[in-house]
Amino acid sequence: MSGYFENQPQVIVVFLALGLLTALSNYFSIRRFDQYPRASAFPRVSVLIPARNEAANIEACVRSLLEQDYPDYEVIVLDDHSEDETRLILNRLVQSLRRASDSASERLRVLDGRPLPDGWLGKHWACHQLAQAATGELLLFTDADTRHAPNMLRDSVSALLAERADLITAFPREEAVTWGEKLIIPVIGFGVFSFLPVTLARWLRWAGLSVTIGQFMLFRRAAFEAIGGYEAVRNHLVDDVMLGRRIIQHGFTWRLMDGTRHVSCRMYRGFWQAVDGFTKNIFAFFDYRLSLFVIAWAWMAVTFLAPAFVVAAHAVNLPVDSYPYPLACLAVIESLAMWALAYDRFRVPLYLVFFYPVSFGLFVLIAFRSLVYTLLGQSTWKGRELAPPVWKW
Repeated sequence: MSGYFENQPQVIVVFLALGLLTALSNYFSIRRFDQYPRASAFPRVSVLIPARNEAANIEACVRSLLEQDYPDYEVIVLDDHSEDETRLILNRLVQSLRRASDSASERLRVLDGRPLPDGWLGKHWACHQLAQAATGELLLFTDADTRHAPNMLRDSVSALLAERADLITAFPREEAVTWGEKLIIPVIGFGVFSFLPVTLARWLRWAGLSVTIGQFMLFRRAAFEAIGGYEAVRNHLVDDVMLGRRIIQHGFTWRLMDGTRHVSCRMYRGFWQAVDGFTKNIFAFFDYRLSLFVIAWAWMAVTFLAPAFVVAAHAVNLPVDSYPYPLACLAVIESLAMWALAYDRFRVPLYLVFFYPVSFGLFVLIAFRSLVYTLLGQSTWKGRELAPPVWKW
């Protein structure tokens, strides 16, 4: 054991080198929607939006979807028992489109959610109802806080058809306004780029190496129904990740793409909303495996925070003799390169790279908050309590 701790700086440098290779591979292999030729024919698409307490977002989202330059699609919004003015705003939007004799009114449908049955999470039940109401050959699930460029449907469907994919998921451009958002939200993109080798996930069809992003999931309906749809993941918090893994496990084709030029999203508004949002999901991403979760986050904390601490201490003439300064500098340079690749691709301001120890330190705290809140059954989201999961060692 003592030998391990003596060699830990070297192990960290090697680990970060592998992460940097992964980030480089993802940077050059993940394609954008508009890098594919335009399809010769476009199947009907159902754009599906679950909405609960989305008064601040819903109109801008729906309007951006109604302005798509796509020949055959519908937009279905389900009001999931909102306690704010979401339904009122949707009603006003429908009425204004009809008064203006806007053809978009024929593409828009607004549904009221049915009562939540036992054993279902709220958003999952809403998405299940949306899928049942859809008439398209393709199903696009997106969130109410997204905005879409007019060519989003045309380019994403062209990409799906060119790749012969059954599911295309894409990371949007995540908007961060406050400093709390800027420090926390981009960490997710960094994690995807640095630790999930997308090329290997595609070639080897390893579901565990995949990530699916709920803000944009474009399914072939036949594949979605074959994997059991939302009913198959009705009580799993990270429904998007699990749906993507089921696509791969059932022999269908999954693709992760860059949607930053076509979709934007302000995921959370303010520091505490971001903290609460990630608290809900992080432990679930590890499939509630306690030992894996603790070991992974402890190792990541040491990997990214220890070298930065050593370099900072040396800068103020407080050298840490037990950790070689040259190796700490090398580890910090590797870390900066990894964060820069992710931030550049996710269109995050690059000056935030230099705050990575703060960002990652905050995220480690949020991760363990997720563990505690989930195990104690204290997790809530949008006014609903989330039932404690069955966790595993």
